[in-house]
Amino acid sequence: MSKSKMKFLSIFLCSALIVGSIGTTVYAKSENKSNNSKKQEEVSTPTLVSETITPEKDENVYVITSSDGSLKKVIVSDWIKNSIISDDVFNLGDSKLWDNQGNKLSYKGDIKEQIPVDVTVSYTLDGKKISPEELAGQSGHVIIRFDYKNNAFKTVNIKGKKETINIPFAMLTGLILDDNSFRNVEVSNGKLINDGTRSIIVGVAFPGMQNNLNINKNDFDIPDYIEISADVTNFEMTTTITIATNEIFNEIDTKNLNDIDSLVNSMNDLKKATNDLIDGSNKLYDGISTLFEKSNELADGINKLADGAQSLKNGTVDLDKGATQLQNGANSLYTGLNTLVSNNDALNGGAKQVFDTLLSTATQQLNEKGLNVPSLTIENYTELLNSIISQFDNEAIYQKILTEVTNGVEAKRPEITEKVIAVVKQNVSEQVTLAVNSTINEQVTAKVRENVTEKVIETITASLGTPMSKEQYDAALKEGQIPEELKTTIDQTIESQMISEEVKAQIEALVNAQMETEEVKALISSKIEEQMQSQAIKDTISENIENQIQKAIADIMASDDIKNKLNEASAAAQSIISLKTSLDSYGAFYNGLITYTNGVKSATEGSQQLKTGIDTLKEGSSKLNAGAVQLSDGVGKMKENTPALVSGVSQLKDGSKKLSDGLKEFDREGIQKLVEAVNGDIDGLLSRIRATVNVSKAYRSFPESDFNENANFIYRTDSIKNK
Repeated sequence: MSKSKMKFLSIFLCSALIVGSIGTTVYAKSENKSNNSKKQEEVSTPTLVSETITPEKDENVYVITSSDGSLKKVIVSDWIKNSIISDDVFNLGDSKLWDNQGNKLSYKGDIKEQIPVDVTVSYTLDGKKISPEELAGQSGHVIIRFDYKNNAFKTVNIKGKKETINIPFAMLTGLILDDNSFRNVEVSNGKLINDGTRSIIVGVAFPGMQNNLNINKNDFDIPDYIEISADVTNFEMTTTITIATNEIFNEIDTKNLNDIDSLVNSMNDLKKATNDLIDGSNKLYDGISTLFEKSNELADGINKLADGAQSLKNGTVDLDKGATQLQNGANSLYTGLNTLVSNNDALNGGAKQVFDTLLSTATQQLNEKGLNVPSLTIENYTELLNSIISQFDNEAIYQKILTEVTNGVEAKRPEITEKVIAVVKQNVSEQVTLAVNSTINEQVTAKVRENVTEKVIETITASLGTPMSKEQYDAALKEGQIPEELKTTIDQTIESQMISEEVKAQIEALVNAQMETEEVKALISSKIEEQMQSQAIKDTISENIENQIQKAIADIMASDDIKNKLNEASAAAQSIISLKTSLDSYGAFYNGLITYTNGVKSATEGSQQLKTGIDTLKEGSSKLNAGAVQLSDGVGKMKENTPALVSGVSQLKDGSKKLSDGLKEFDREGIQKLVEAVNGDIDGLLSRIRATVNVSKAYRSFPESDFNENANFIYRTDSIKNK
């Protein structure tokens, strides 16, 4: 953006910023809503029955909102000015005629039209969003943000292209923060004034202006919000006032925008006008301060106190009549309760005697069964009998017997272990002996086969005339010199010899002889010990020991003797439970009787206090009447404070007037010269400025009518109180 364009924008918006406070400054008080379903009165735009002249109208639109800016009510207040003093009659459009009686005509009413600018108030506490209700009474770093959304626009033709231009409004928001609660106050897009006890804040924004002028925010940011930050203790905030006006733009003359150099020369005039406007704004916000401090308290207090005073006066008459009836009833109640309380000791004593007898009999019965319990009393019988019953519980008895049986079997663990080891060792011995015997048998059989083979070869080869030893035969066989028939005969003869009874007996005798040698016996013994020390055998022994122990426990628990013990315990438990149930039943009656007699005693004492209190009540009714009179006087004093509110509004109007005068000088000596100087590279901007001003001037009223008028919007948010 060019320097000349930037300079022009700055000064143009500066003028709008300062004039944001122009317009009627008023206070809109929300009316009491006794009936939420009451339909709002629709206000039609007045029209003249006599249309010989177009009247002028000053219009103030009061927008009543919650503390977050949400709309509650819109009130339109108009002053209709007829330049010809006459007795004309005005028609509101709904058949209502308003007579101006030759003077100015005013009217006010609710309306449902959408307001041109929405005001939204948001709050954050220590960086987190929070509702106004939750914020009340809180402490921390608070940010209050006012956002403005422009809803009013017109479609216009700018250089042959249709463009949407918002009705330009300058938004001036004012609020007061008490220094006792707010510290380190800062404001963006606004100004802060501190008088030593409070911070008076005024902020200005131009919603929709960024769009109207088609300016990139990076080049020139036109504010459409204000933001206040502070460190707060016990948060409370008074009502805020926001004024929306387009009057500043209506005063701008866009006919001649030529000499850009004279724009710079007019800055001194602008500065002087600005000083005047600042002076006016100080007075304006002094008035707002007075308005804030008085208006809500006065208006709400008068209404509530007036209603309360009337209700109080009516209630004191009914209270006195009721006090007499209460006094008579209290006397009757006290007499009856005294009669009942005289029998308390006899009732309690008799019931206790019966209870003691029942407990003594129960103690005797339990001791006869061999349970040996101490004497049962009202205080200890429940605990003692519960303890005995728990001992006879089936599960408890079973677990007790199981523990005893388990301990008994565990005592025999060494004996069981010894038997298991002996059985395992016997099995290991048999397996080792069998393995050694098998090995020796193989060795002996191989030796015998070798002997049989030598004899058979020698015998058969000798019979053939060619005697050979086994070594000669094996060598000839290897060289292929032995006929196949001879080899078959020799092999069959050897096998026949090996399965003969004689050879088998020989082998068996040799094996038995080997098994009886000390060497083989030592080998067998060594192998047995080696096997017994292996982990596998140890695991087998442990597993067999545990199996034997568990089997022994299971066999004992399944015996008839154990079953009989469990059945006997169950029967005993049922007997004691029945006894305790009977005692509990009488105990409930006894305790109920004690509660009843104590209640009768307390009621008697209370009836005496009631009588005394009713006497005091009757005495106090006369004081209450006197208090009602004092309350009425207080309401009167509150009414006397109303002039202070009027005075505050007057100061507010005076400040606005001075601000308006300063604006006119600023516009005449500064703005007019500036707009006359606009040319060259800011032609497009000037076209949009002209369109903005023209749209503003075309905006006539709210809602729009045929009147020539100035429409100002005054927004009031609810205060935030720490309840």
